[in-house]
Amino acid sequence: MRKVFVAVTAIVFGGLASLAAHAQEGKVQSLDQLLELVRQGKTAETNEHRQREAEFLAKKNEQAQLLSNAKNTRTQEEAKSERLENVFEENERKLGELQKQLDDRLGSLKELFGVIQQVAGDARATFQQSIISAQYPGRGESLTQLIEKVSGGSRLPSIEEIENLWYQIQREMTESGKVVAFSSEVILPDGAREEREVVRVGTFNLVSDGKYLQYLAESGDVAELIRQPAGRFLGTASDIQAATGSDSLVGFAVDPSRGSILGLLVQAPSLSERVDQGGLVGYVTLAIGAIGMLLAAERIIYLLTVGRKVQAQIKSDRINTNNPLGRVLSVYEDNKGVDVETLELKLDEAIMKEMPPLERFLGLIKIISAVAPLLGLLGTVTGMIQTFQAMTLFGTGDPKLMAGGISQALVTTVIGLVVALPTLFLHSMVAGWSKRIVHTLEEQSAGIIAVHAEQEHKGRTGA
Repeated sequence: MRKVFVAVTAIVFGGLASLAAHAQEGKVQSLDQLLELVRQGKTAETNEHRQREAEFLAKKNEQAQLLSNAKNTRTQEEAKSERLENVFEENERKLGELQKQLDDRLGSLKELFGVIQQVAGDARATFQQSIISAQYPGRGESLTQLIEKVSGGSRLPSIEEIENLWYQIQREMTESGKVVAFSSEVILPDGAREEREVVRVGTFNLVSDGKYLQYLAESGDVAELIRQPAGRFLGTASDIQAATGSDSLVGFAVDPSRGSILGLLVQAPSLSERVDQGGLVGYVTLAIGAIGMLLAAERIIYLLTVGRKVQAQIKSDRINTNNPLGRVLSVYEDNKGVDVETLELKLDEAIMKEMPPLERFLGLIKIISAVAPLLGLLGTVTGMIQTFQAMTLFGTGDPKLMAGGISQALVTTVIGLVVALPTLFLHSMVAGWSKRIVHTLEEQSAGIIAVHAEQEHKGRTGA
């Protein structure tokens, strides 16, 4: 009812609007004209409504036909769906029967194919990590196809595929006992690629231009190690690459772990890196140790020279003042006429003058040998402080955060001991040499005093 009222209202207002428009245009001059305009508008609207009703009835019949067609199509599709379901169930039943028939016919062959699948999987994993794949790339692709074929259970491997698996495994065994050279693209440490001759030692190592290489299983590339092992290992790599002929015997460092030991060896820090882990305390200890070594070397050279001169003076009848003993004897020559007590004092004075040059730097070397372990202990304490600070900030979950402090603690201790032990030994050695020279001077002085006292006694007694 409300919709009808709205439609009537719209028609009335539409007619009024049309009349108003005609009135504004000046077409309406009187009430009769206005009435005529209303009648004409009503007639036009009636014709228009009849035309719309006819179109609606025509479309209504068409929609009924479409609805009927859609129902027919639905009925046909439902019948088709039911028929396909029956076919699907029948196919499922036949597949089950065929699968059972296949399983019965296969019998023990299923276990064989399972073994083939397992062996192929193990071989593929071995090939992916083996350095032989650097020379023979793509060996695992055929095995992957074989595994996918057997794993489905619906397809059987052919004789050629089984023989190919046998061949690939046999080639891996054969190549593991060979030392061969082949050309390959090598990735350099700076990222550049270069075609090189690569020597493969079984399944253990790859070398080129006297350097060790590594096989990148993920990408199948060959890359030069960023850090190389010690020089003695690099020398063997150069020797084996320079060897010619199958009868050549060359010593070579083989990594039986196929890269694990070499990786650990390369990661081991060098001597300079070890020293750098000691930090400031380590460098100070080494500097003090170097000073102690220089002083000890100077003392060794000086005391050896003086010792030889003293021994030469003992064997000579001529006094030479280029050595301590000669200078002590010259004091005796200058004071032969004095009494024994005065001569003894003169000689003691001369020996005391010779002692400072002989004992120079000995106290400093001894102090260095005593201070070096204390500096090592200082580095140990500071390193442990850093370790505990890292544990306070980050906890104990990651040992790498504590490794720096522990390394400093241990390295500084080692440096302190390395400095202290040789300096202590050198101090004992040069101190002994110095005491030996002084003992020689005192021995010769005592002999001179004894001879002088004997001569003086004979002079007084007239004997």
